[in-house]
Amino acid sequence: MNEPLFRPPAEADSLILQIDRGCPHNRCTFCGMYRAVPYRRGSLDAIHALVHREARRFPTARRVFLADGDVMVRPFEELDTILTWLGEALPSLTRVGLYANGSSIMAKSDGELQELRRRKLHTLYMGLESGDDEILKACGKRETAAAMVDAGIRAQAAGLRMSVMILTGLGGTERSAAHVEHTAGALNRMRPRLLSALRVIPVEGTALFAAAANGRFAPLTEAQAVRELRELVARLDLSGTVFRANHASNVMPLEGRLPHDKERLLAEMDALLRSGRLDEQSPGRLPLWL
Repeated sequence: MNEPLFRPPAEADSLILQIDRGCPHNRCTFCGMYRAVPYRRGSLDAIHALVHREARRFPTARRVFLADGDVMVRPFEELDTILTWLGEALPSLTRVGLYANGSSIMAKSDGELQELRRRKLHTLYMGLESGDDEILKACGKRETAAAMVDAGIRAQAAGLRMSVMILTGLGGTERSAAHVEHTAGALNRMRPRLLSALRVIPVEGTALFAAAANGRFAPLTEAQAVRELRELVARLDLSGTVFRANHASNVMPLEGRLPHDKERLLAEMDALLRSGRLDEQSPGRLPLWL
């Protein structure tokens, strides 16, 4: 397998094994990660060779991330086999992470999810993006918010850890209020252990970029993006969730544990909103990389 290779920031120190290429869905209007990459599943023979080759290079690896997008879509039997190989080849292995969609989680039985956890599958990274079904439909997501919430609840009941990503600004100015209300509601039902908020930035080559260019999508201004995130955090009723909004796309870096740090997070955003430093007319200065 070759580049491009994407992984969550939390997996920076993990051994990355690109067992698949691209994303089996690859139709989200905001995502340019795998736009030019045809989806291809690696063969089990190739994966077996990859596992043992990398195990010889990194014999003490404790953490592994399986790339690319939605590796969870593989049948249970294949995932079970791959995880078994990893456990045999890496004696110090403690945890395996991968990207997962709601539908690929729901395709597994409770018993299968529990067995994958016993094989050291640990963290599932899922893009909820929004709790508003109208926004999800408009941006090309194939799942409803309720389906993704149910998937997260089932995975966590099986002992897996959910790391959930949301996109502030995904509803544009038109559906900002609905985005806040329904996303907070979905998160409060799912109760993920890890929650990451990124700001949506139309990337050249994506459908969202074209929609913004021709006026069909109105991005939030820099100030509106902070207000939206502030209102979303204010509505969260989570316990023991680690919250991060420190991706390069965010206007300001935020990190804390909910509910312990909720008031501090709100105060930091309130202070920035009062400062007069935020652009009220445009999205402001955008990062050079995402």
